[in-house]
Amino acid sequence: MQTSKRDPQVQQAEIVREYGPFPGVERVHGVTFDGQRVWFGRGEALAAFDPASGEIVRELDVPAPAGTAFDGRYLWQIDGDRIQKVDPGSGRVVGTIPAPAGGGSSGLAWAEGTLWVGAYRARKIHQIDASTGALLRTLESDRFVTGVAWVDNELWHGTDEGEQSDIRRIDPESGEVEARLRMPAGASVTGLEADRAELFYCGGGDSGKVRAVRRPKTAAKR
Repeated sequence: MQTSKRDPQVQQAEIVREYGPFPGVERVHGVTFDGQRVWFGRGEALAAFDPASGEIVRELDVPAPAGTAFDGRYLWQIDGDRIQKVDPGSGRVVGTIPAPAGGGSSGLAWAEGTLWVGAYRARKIHQIDASTGALLRTLESDRFVTGVAWVDNELWHGTDEGEQSDIRRIDPESGEVEARLRMPAGASVTGLEADRAELFYCGGGDSGKVRAVRRPKTAAKR
């Protein structure tokens, strides 16, 4: 069980903007950002919208029922027991690695040649080698783990349990909770990604929305 040696910083999440609900989108799964567009898994496909206009500008015919990540060139997408590497230009799957054993993979984040993979009901986050899928590390949580994000050398993840969600910054070595952003009641967090500036993009699950949440300035400067 995840424990904290000190009380984490707790803040109310500031929702800056809501995108959607998008036409025909029943649920938002993984979320990532390629520097210009926000991508999200919609189950049967990957979609991308312009964060300025909120309009969907691309769709790829790639199954996207869980976490999504971007490594600077390729998209990564969980699909059951595998993680697919996708060329965002052509939509072609150019590689596949196994997802961590046990199933239930949820969130996904890219970090310097590795992937952080949320395991929803197992309440864990696995770090794996992006070339082979080999397990490097496992962190434990005390809540269901949803989206995962790696930004400015910080590991963040979403939770969704008992009608209450939050976004947590944790120590990537120990899993200790360092800070929490508490979402309003009913505002779930599925996918999670940062825009490298001041925002998180959060999948809104069955709402069919993506919410932009302000990332704490103290965290952004670390």
